[in-house]
Amino acid sequence: MLMKLKVLLPFRVFTVQEEVRHLVAETPQGAFGFLPHRLDCVAPLAPGILTYETAAQGEVYLAVDEGVLVKSGYEVLISVRNAMGGIPLKELRGAVEREFLDLDEREQHFREVLVKMESGFIRRFIEFRHE
Repeated sequence: MLMKLKVLLPFRVFTVQEEVRHLVAETPQGAFGFLPHRLDCVAPLAPGILTYETAAQGEVYLAVDEGVLVKSGYEVLISVRNAMGGIPLKELRGAVEREFLDLDEREQHFREVLVKMESGFIRRFIEFRHE
């Protein structure tokens, strides 16, 4: 038996692959390989390169953002915020750094601005109530 791989994005299915021989995913603790008979597990994913192999396509490389991997039986579900494929491997690592890691920095800046706006609103609301 071979594995079935589904890569899910928040609003669509990115890819479904049958007959997957093995895959390698990056986690915060390092890269892990998955074979069809491996025990079921759940693993957090770090932004990086997901590699899988099928008989029809050979090795395939996808850039994935952070997310989660669930292996249950012969099915592997990967849910990530964003994914990219169809890019040569030598350019894929740069795409991960540009697209996913820079996005995290922008999100962090956005959250800082949002916290400042919320705290300013609360402070003015309290001052208004005391008048």
